Amino acid sequence: LSYPTNISLSELHLTGIPGLQHLHHWISIPFCIMYLITLAGNSILLCLIKADPSLHLPMFLFLSMLAVIDLVMSTSITPKMLSIFWFHSTAISLDACLTQMYFVHAFSVMESGLLVAMAFDRYVAICNPLRYLSILTSPIVAAIGLATLFRAVVFMSPLTFQIRRLPLCSPAVVDHSYCEHMAVLKLACGDAAFSNTYSLSVSTYVGSFDSLLIALSYLLILRAVLSLSSPQARKKAFSTCGSHLCVMALFYIPGLLSMYMESYHQELPPHIQVLLANIYLLIPPAFNPLIYGIRTKQIRDGARRAISR
Repeated sequence: LSYPTNISLSELHLTGIPGLQHLHHWISIPFCIMYLITLAGNSILLCLIKADPSLHLPMFLFLSMLAVIDLVMSTSITPKMLSIFWFHSTAISLDACLTQMYFVHAFSVMESGLLVAMAFDRYVAICNPLRYLSILTSPIVAAIGLATLFRAVVFMSPLTFQIRRLPLCSPAVVDHSYCEHMAVLKLACGDAAFSNTYSLSVSTYVGSFDSLLIALSYLLILRAVLSLSSPQARKKAFSTCGSHLCVMALFYIPGLLSMYMESYHQELPPHIQVLLANIYLLIPPAFNPLIYGIRTKQIRDGARRAISR
């Protein structure tokens, strides 16, 4: 693909997946399928939880928040990505690029915070079941949701403002399939050291702090589960915790890996870096409704009631 080099930097060009442009049509198939699963799965989950009063419990309120975050996060990147793959529509205005960047990064920080809240919810439900509803009251659930939103806005707003202030150089080609912060930062003509350090610090803090809290919750849950007398109850708790931890690993590991590789210029092929960044934004939103939703008995019962009505 050839790009004009004299474009004004009110417009950027996204390359898609560098080095794999000839395979874009094929790569678009799994991406499109995952996006459709994300839309269908999360929308059905939201409708089920809204329609069934027996699902208006803290666990399912957190699940609804996760579904909304997943819908926004994947919708902020996938339609544009598919238009690059299908129609070579690489151009994106600088404002649209910064908006996309803000949504992607802010909503991934929100998702991370919500995964911590959901791990805490499971801890209270399993280790302190009699006080579950008195600990996680509706105002507390709402406050946790607002706290994850507030943290994301506070952490991510400076990133976008810094890039807005930096002069960007031509050719305005971003070697990525969406406006990822580190990839756009490579276009900066000015000193981008502060922006780079800030981005790494926030991602490291969010990734390590949140995953530590999640690990701690699940360790306490496992300790409680191992003291259960019935092997059946132990097996069920292990299978639930196992599937939750797999989704969380898919969310944290590729995201942090792609970002560190990008900032430390590790010799990882560019297409692998971009695919890693895509995996962490596309796979969890498609799998969350299946793992947190369909595998949960109350959701299955709610779906049966809805169908029979």
